Amino acid sequence: MKISFAGTRPSGDFALVLPVAGKNRSALDSLGDNRTQVEAALIRQRFEGEAAGAAELFVPAETGVRRLLVVGTGEGAASAEGAEKLGGTIVSRLLTSGETHAVVDLSGLNYDADSAARLALAASLRAWRYDRYRTKLKDKQKPTLNELTIVGAADDAAQRWKGRWQPVYEGVSFTRELVTEPANIIYPETFVERAQAAVKGLGLDIEVLDGAAMRKLGMGALLGVAQGSVRDPRLLILKWNGGKDGEAPVAFVGKGVTFDTGGISIKPAAGMEAMKWDMGGAGAVVGAMIALARRKAKANIVGICGLVENMPDGKAQRPGDVVTSMSGQTIEVINTDAEGRLVLADAVTYVQRNFKPRIVVDLATLTGAILISLGHEFGGLFTTDDDLANDLLGAGQASGDKLWRQPMADAFDKLIDSPIADMKNVGPREGGSITAAQFIKRFVEDGTRWAHLDIAGMVWSDKPNATYDKGATGFGVRAIDRFVEASVEAR
Repeated sequence: MKISFAGTRPSGDFALVLPVAGKNRSALDSLGDNRTQVEAALIRQRFEGEAAGAAELFVPAETGVRRLLVVGTGEGAASAEGAEKLGGTIVSRLLTSGETHAVVDLSGLNYDADSAARLALAASLRAWRYDRYRTKLKDKQKPTLNELTIVGAADDAAQRWKGRWQPVYEGVSFTRELVTEPANIIYPETFVERAQAAVKGLGLDIEVLDGAAMRKLGMGALLGVAQGSVRDPRLLILKWNGGKDGEAPVAFVGKGVTFDTGGISIKPAAGMEAMKWDMGGAGAVVGAMIALARRKAKANIVGICGLVENMPDGKAQRPGDVVTSMSGQTIEVINTDAEGRLVLADAVTYVQRNFKPRIVVDLATLTGAILISLGHEFGGLFTTDDDLANDLLGAGQASGDKLWRQPMADAFDKLIDSPIADMKNVGPREGGSITAAQFIKRFVEDGTRWAHLDIAGMVWSDKPNATYDKGATGFGVRAIDRFVEASVEAR
C-alpha cells in the first residue's frame, strides 16, 4: 500500500476518514452543510466514538458522492496504541470495499510524528495479504485499497514513517510470508534461499551451514531431529554490525522446524497442517534482522536459525535414543515431538562459542502447554535474569507483541534428569513449558544473559486484530526491534 502525508486534503475521488475522539464531534465541522445529517446518521448507528468503533455512510461531494468513514479513537489524548487501532480499523473496513484511495484527516487531534507513523504502520500491516495460491477469488474478495493519505500530521511524520516504521513493516511482512508458505515450498534449503534474497543489499553478513558442516561440529541434537527427512538441515547465521567495533553482540536464536509431524511420536492428524508454522521463531528472527538492517540499528546483532524438518521415516530418531549435543551433554530422547528444544540446544551452543554474545534470546513455537497457560493473548517469557525480563516485557508492551513472565526453578529442572544420560528432552505433563525452558537453560554458558520466548500461541491467529487479518501475525519481529532500540542501542 502506498503511504503518503499531506498538509491538506487532496482533490479527486477518495474515501474520507474522520477520527472522532469519544463524544467530541468537532472533526465533523469540516463537513459543512452535511454535518447535521452525518451526526444524525451516527446516532442512528449507535456510534459513540469508542476506540476502533466505526460508522460508514455516503455524503455529497464534488465527484458526486463520497464514502465517509467515521472512526472512534476513544476518550483521552492520542497515543501510539490508539493510532494503531485507528490505522487497522480503516483498512479492515475499506480494504475490499471497492475504494482505491483513502484520506484520513488528523487535523486537530494532536497526533505527533510517531503516532501518525504508527497509524501508517498498522494500516500497512493490516492490508498485508498473501493470495499467491488463490486463483478463483471473486471480485468482492479482492483488495482494492492501494493508497492511504494522512492529512494533518506533524511535519516530520513522513520521515518517521520511512526511517523508523517502514523497515519494521518490511520485516514483519517477510516473516508472515515465510510462516504462511506451505511446507512443500518452504523447507530448510528454500528458507535460506528466501532469506538470502530478502537481505541482499542490506549490509547483513550471511553464513550457512549444511548437514555435513554440522556433523563436523558435533551437533547431534539438531541432526537427530533432521535424520528422518529427505530435506537436509541448515543453520542460517545473519550478522549486523551497526554498533561499536569489538562490542559483544546480542544474539537472537530461532527455532525453524519447517514442518513438524512429531516424528515417530507422531501428532494426531487433525490440525497437523498447521505445523507449517513451527518455524515461526526462525521466521521472526530473519524478519527482525531485516527490520534492524533497514533502519540501520546502532547495535551488533547476530541472528541464528536452526532449520530442520521433523518426519517419521525409517531412519528417524526413535523414542529412547540418546544423542550427544554440540556442548558435549547427552540427551535421552523420550518424545520425538519435543524436537524444537533439541534444535535450540545446538543453535544456542553454536552462537555462544562462535560469537560470545552478552545476551541470548531464543524464540520458538515450542510447546502446546503454553497455550493452556496464556491462550493466544501473550507469548511466554522465561528467564532467571530479572533485568532482562523487565526489558523484554517492556518491549513486548510497547510493540504490541505482548509477553507474560513464567516461573523457573530448580524443582522444575530436576524433572528432566535422565537415569541413563545427562538429561531427557521432556519432563512430566505438568509444567511442560517450564521444563522445556529449563532444558534450554542447560545449554546456556556461565556469564551469558539468556531468555526464552515460547510463542506457540502467537505466530498464527484464527481471528483478526488491529495489525493483522486471520493467519500469520509476524509475532516477535516488533518485540525484538523494540528491545534492541530501548535496551541495546540506548545503552
